[in-house]
Amino acid sequence: MEAFANAVAQGADLLELDARRTRDGVVVVSHDGDLRRQAGLARDLRRLDYQDLPPYKDPLEVTFSPGCFAHGSDRRVPRLEEVFERFPRVPVSVEIKDDDDELIRQVAELVQRHDRAAITVWASFEERILRKCRAANPAMPYGFSLRRGLLLLLLYYTGLLPFVPLGESFLLFLLPSIINRTYFPVPRGFLGRLLAKMVEKVTMRKKLLQHLKDRGIQVVLWVLNEERDFAEAFARGASGVMTDYPTRLRRYLDAHPPP
Repeated sequence: MEAFANAVAQGADLLELDARRTRDGVVVVSHDGDLRRQAGLARDLRRLDYQDLPPYKDPLEVTFSPGCFAHGSDRRVPRLEEVFERFPRVPVSVEIKDDDDELIRQVAELVQRHDRAAITVWASFEERILRKCRAANPAMPYGFSLRRGLLLLLLYYTGLLPFVPLGESFLLFLLPSIINRTYFPVPRGFLGRLLAKMVEKVTMRKKLLQHLKDRGIQVVLWVLNEERDFAEAFARGASGVMTDYPTRLRRYLDAHPPP
C-alpha cells in the first residue's frame, strides 16, 4: 500500500497488481503464490488464512532490478478491497494469477460494489482465465492474453489486422531489451541475447504499435526501471511503461515530456 501511495503521489495513471485468494476466501494483492521469495516462508498463500500471512521481507530484492532492494514501513499483504477503498478514482490493472472461479467472481463483485468497472482492467496471460473474467464482468476493459497476442502478430504480418475487430483495450508486454538483463526467461549468455533480438524483431514494430494506439488500445511495456529503458519504450511508440520506481519515471517524464 505504501508503494501504491507513492506511485499515485508521483502521478501514476495506472496501478498494476496481481490478485490471489487465501484459504479463508480473502482476495489479496500478491504476485507470488509461494511466499518464499517475498516473505521468506515456503508456504502456498492459498493454504493460509489471511490473518496468518507473513509480512514482506525488509529489505526485499526488486525482481526487475537484481541487486537492488526495497524498504518500507507497511509490509502487510493488502486486500484488494483496501486498494479500491484507498484509491477510488485511480485505474487499476488486476492480473488474475490462478484459474479460480471463486477468485474471479469475488474480484468482479468488488469492482461492481465500488462502482469502478470503467477503470479496472482484467489481465491474464491465460486465454481460459480471461474468458471467465469477461463473463464475470463484461463491462470491464481487458488486455491481450498470450494466445491473443500471438494471433495479433499473425494478423499483422498477414496484413489482415485492419479488418479484424479487437475487443482488447490494453497490450501489456515486455520490452525485449530487458531479456537477460533484468528479466531472465532463459540462461544468461548467447541464448538470452538471441532470444532478445528475435523477440525485438518480431514484436517491436512501430507500425503495429501505432495501429493499436490508433484503435484506442494502450500499449504498456514492462518492467522498466532505468532511464534508457523509459527512453527506448517511448521511442518505440509505447503509450506508457510499468515501473517499480515511479519517482524515476516521474523525473524522466518531467525532463522528457511525451508528445
